[in-house]
Amino acid sequence: MATLLISDLHLHPGAPAITEGFLHWLQARARGADALYILGDFFEAWIGDDLLDLVDVDPTGNADLAKRVAEALRRLADAGTAIYLMHGNRDFLLGERFAREAGATLLPDPSLIRLGDTPVLLMHGDSLCTRDTAYQAFRAQARDPQWQAQVLSMPIQERIALARQLREQSGEANSNKAEDIMDVTPEEVVEAMAAHGVTTLIHGHTHRPAVHDLEVDGQPARRIVLGDWQPGQGWEIVVEDDGKPRLKAC
Repeated sequence: MATLLISDLHLHPGAPAITEGFLHWLQARARGADALYILGDFFEAWIGDDLLDLVDVDPTGNADLAKRVAEALRRLADAGTAIYLMHGNRDFLLGERFAREAGATLLPDPSLIRLGDTPVLLMHGDSLCTRDTAYQAFRAQARDPQWQAQVLSMPIQERIALARQLREQSGEANSNKAEDIMDVTPEEVVEAMAAHGVTTLIHGHTHRPAVHDLEVDGQPARRIVLGDWQPGQGWEIVVEDDGKPRLKAC
């Protein structure tokens, strides 16, 4: 029995190999796990849970993808695995309906959990990239409940167009940013870990899988970064009976 953590699959109809790889991973790897944590950017974009009503009429394939993934997660949950979903910067509109259909629980960002006897801080990771001030301004807007309610009240075709526009703007903006700006701010990492009293932090977002050793309040600490998924390869963190998180390609 193990706990598994993944992040940044960016599922979308244009990358069927990633979707099929994930569905196979659920059956072959995640089945029998105690818990599965998905730390954001599960989907490349999410325009609202009412997408699930459009399976028979959505020509983009997004609705069918959402339904297939929800059903696969529900089968895993029904088999006894606890599933937790955290919002990312791409799928911040994931709601309670999708979580319910997937048999999952929405998890706040950040969240403090225990792995074995160790308290561990889970984050998507985008809030740690404080040097990217333009992105942080957008993040504050996107997490505002009033703004979200306004977006969700738009006709679905307008939301599809908005999601496309936001992706294009993000890609253009990132192409002009220095690499270090889009990575975490070291001081922000230490501050977040100290504020929650932990020496282990797990996050995604940056697509830079690695284990970083650091110091928090005079104690040795670790920041474990999950990678994004590509056709033929994903990244997972496995926590077995000894309670130690291990980062692995999968």
